[in-house]
Amino acid sequence: MTLLAFFEADRRAIEETLDRLLPAADTPPASVHQAMRYSVFAGGKRIRPILCLETAQIFGAQAQAALTVGCAIEFIHTYSLIHDDLPALDNDDLRRGRPTCHKAFGEATAILAGDALLTLAFETLAAAPLDAERRVAIIHEVAGAAGTRGGMVGGQVADLEAEGKPIEPTLLEFIHRAKTAALIRAAVVAGALSGGAAEADLERLRRFGEEIGWAFQVVDDILDVEESSAALGKTAGKDIAQKKATYPALYGLERSRAFAQDLLARAIAALEPYGARADNLRALARFLVTRRA
Repeated sequence: MTLLAFFEADRRAIEETLDRLLPAADTPPASVHQAMRYSVFAGGKRIRPILCLETAQIFGAQAQAALTVGCAIEFIHTYSLIHDDLPALDNDDLRRGRPTCHKAFGEATAILAGDALLTLAFETLAAAPLDAERRVAIIHEVAGAAGTRGGMVGGQVADLEAEGKPIEPTLLEFIHRAKTAALIRAAVVAGALSGGAAEADLERLRRFGEEIGWAFQVVDDILDVEESSAALGKTAGKDIAQKKATYPALYGLERSRAFAQDLLARAIAALEPYGARADNLRALARFLVTRRA
């Protein structure tokens, strides 16, 4: 199956599951539910739930269980984007080619929509059609990846505090591994847990998720320099304008591209024991590093 075929098939299933799990737009209080749905259905690629689903399939997990887990992680990702765009953080007007949530619904509703998506994510994980032990393990993995100790929020704090300061290589690595790679890694590991993967498999896939998540953010840094706002669906050039800690700012574009390729090679190497069963994950990894938006 080509990348396009499985990617689109997975995405259709994810869109249907997201629609089912979200409150209807007219459910009171309607304003916050409309804002949640506006941001969730703003046209994302669904990389995290697709990684979760494709990893789970290596271990024979039921598709519905993996879809539920993957969509919960997508809720967390979307909440982070809503809050990132707020004036107090990145202060952006454009996300995925249309007005950001706070521009469309106001700042107060956008904050609450993000809060609600984070809450819904853990409600969804707690109700996933898996045995209790797997559910608890997944919740622990995802909560850690979304939190402050090496997780997404910790990376976002470090990213903010690094603005306008000399870039330290060790701090730059922490920001990228925490802010972006942690939740991508959690999507992969949660997929493996959904299928009952053994501890050795979890460690291999944790490495895969970590490396490809890190590469994803390095490529994001590169695209912010090279691509237009129209191509990205968000404001281009923000990293330079805000004096962010990025790989191109520290190492230049060519070294950043080479580093992303090295991370890709390390990620794919971690999949070697799975042979053809991991072909879709390999294709996804290559896509994430060669994408132009």
